[in-house]
Amino acid sequence: MNKLNHRKLYSVLLGLVVISVIVLIALKGPLAPLNVQVVTLKLGDLEPAMFGVGTVEARRSYTIGPTRTGKLQQLLVDHGDNVVAGQLLGQMDPVDLMDRLQSAQLNVEKYEHLVESAQARLDEAKSRYTQAKHEAERYRDLVKKKQVSHEAAEAKTTDAVAAADQVRVAEADLEGVRHDLQRMQSDLKAVKAQVDDLRLVSPASGVVTSREVEPGSLVVSGTPILRIVDMETLWVRTRIEQRNSTHITTGLPADIFLRDQADKALEGQVARIELIADSLTEERWVDVAFNKIPEGVAIGMLANVTIKLPVVRQTQWLPAAAIQNFQRETGVWSVRDNKAHFVPVETGTRTLDGKVQILSGIDSNDIVVSYTAKPLNEGQSLNIENP
Repeated sequence: MNKLNHRKLYSVLLGLVVISVIVLIALKGPLAPLNVQVVTLKLGDLEPAMFGVGTVEARRSYTIGPTRTGKLQQLLVDHGDNVVAGQLLGQMDPVDLMDRLQSAQLNVEKYEHLVESAQARLDEAKSRYTQAKHEAERYRDLVKKKQVSHEAAEAKTTDAVAAADQVRVAEADLEGVRHDLQRMQSDLKAVKAQVDDLRLVSPASGVVTSREVEPGSLVVSGTPILRIVDMETLWVRTRIEQRNSTHITTGLPADIFLRDQADKALEGQVARIELIADSLTEERWVDVAFNKIPEGVAIGMLANVTIKLPVVRQTQWLPAAAIQNFQRETGVWSVRDNKAHFVPVETGTRTLDGKVQILSGIDSNDIVVSYTAKPLNEGQSLNIENP
């Protein structure tokens, strides 16, 4: 009797173990429903934006250097100095240019006097020609009156022709001297231009950001001596992903966060979208200008930039976690009868806080998986944790 009771007890215990294993497999095993969280389509305004990282640069910067090789004689400004357009910044050593300038000026004065002398000779020749012409005409009249001989009249005519030739010679001499004067004036102008090139002048107002060479150094033509930037043209040259850059237009507002003021948003706007992109990083350059230049900003500072795109009013959206890729399609996992079914959807605007616009594919009655610990498969059993 005792043996029979023990057998029954063992059978019951074995049955309980088998049932427990089956229940455990059903609830926790590979066939158990997967716990998920779900959402439905939401309606509201979306404020899309694009994030990028850039550096502070100047839209307008200038490199100051000599146009001729020579020795730097003096510099009148230093790093950090404010300068204005046309201000003298430094001077190159003229060497023999001042002597050449003086020589050119003396040559000009000399030929100015030669022009005056040639003009006087021309005036004298014209006066003689006028007198000789009148004499020739008077003698022709006297010949008609038979008061002088033909030979005397012809002599006066010959004198008039000779006087006319002297006028032409004087005119040619004057023209030649004038050409020489113009040549000397051109030479003087060229030397003056070379002297002016020795003066290092600021092309615009700004701040000196670099002093590359010190006085006394030999400087090759084109070598930078000073660098000047217009601080009113500072902007952030920002890298933006190419795939989303088509939505960016000039004039869009932006928030700029300098790395040394990470908690302070500075207002700005898109000033320029560069035409050259980076094929390696798949990014594009967007220049974001400050609305007001902040104090203490330095060129080369890193900055985070958020470009605000136009607001999308009253549209349907889902959290970004609900959007999945399955078999090379973008869509969502819809829950029907506690089963997972993949539904392709068309998405639109995305926001930085994880909202995605849904253009088509599902409606407001569909229940969509927003979170799952494991990848889903078509028809998989689900257990909704937040019905």
